[in-house]
Amino acid sequence: MKYIKDYKEGERVCDIYLCKHKQSAVTKNGKAYESVILQDKTGTLDGKIWDPNSAGIEEFDSLDYIEVYGEVTSFQNALQVNIKRARLCREGEFDPADYLPVSSKDNDTMYRELLGIIDSIENPWLKALLNSFFREDEGFIKTFRRSSAAKTVHHGFVGGLLEHTLSVTKLCRYYCGAYPILNRNLLLTAALCHDIGKTKELSLFPENDYTDEGQLLGHIVMGAEMVGEKIRSIQGFPKGLEGELKHCILSHHGEYEFGSPKKPALIEAVALNFADNTDARLETFTELLNAAPGGDWLGYNRLFESNVRRTREE
Repeated sequence: MKYIKDYKEGERVCDIYLCKHKQSAVTKNGKAYESVILQDKTGTLDGKIWDPNSAGIEEFDSLDYIEVYGEVTSFQNALQVNIKRARLCREGEFDPADYLPVSSKDNDTMYRELLGIIDSIENPWLKALLNSFFREDEGFIKTFRRSSAAKTVHHGFVGGLLEHTLSVTKLCRYYCGAYPILNRNLLLTAALCHDIGKTKELSLFPENDYTDEGQLLGHIVMGAEMVGEKIRSIQGFPKGLEGELKHCILSHHGEYEFGSPKKPALIEAVALNFADNTDARLETFTELLNAAPGGDWLGYNRLFESNVRRTREE
């Protein structure tokens, strides 16, 4: 198959893709059309069906796999495909692994590294808590390893939550070496647990969309609740330590305007906020560079509030 990332303007499309989203719409002139988002593991491509009543357009819906015939065009500096024909595909005609974006890093290797960090935790209460999630809860482990870290913006792929969590934890581990005042056991535990609520906030691929609970509560609150639930099963877990750990989770977005219920009041909470923000923003920029066509200047980006540019290779 030809992957979405390889298409260029003017090329013909004749392949099977996942219809991530489908929506009916009307032009300014009152003509009905359908807007779809096609997806494979390399990215997404906007598509338009300008004649949805055509005999060549079969009935299909969001999350169906469809064989698409059309032509790649450009609209407002972004590629889209003008779909002339579309056929609903049957199971066995496609391999789902080709259509879901997946971390470029090996999932097993990342998870072994995460478990190695847990083994380095010296506080028995925090180690027991971490093991209750990452070694003993099979349902959580399966979901955590398959989850994305976001619907969009950064780490929006299978294994993204694991990759992001590991990166944040490794940054925090560096901070502990550079700033000995930090409580290593607390900070690394908070880093490992800071986004566990995303296993409930977002559905798994191919949907990768907000759940009802995610919309109502958000991953920060749900993550603190999940930690509290596990702690209740660990007899004698110190109340003060529980409060400090939950505070780090509840404040890891740093500012109220970014959805943080609390602002950091502990030095470990400050460190976690910086590590989380660092990994999220650098991954966002990395994905932006990888997805953009050639050329140095990529234009204005609202997340960075700046015109962004590639670094020139000397």
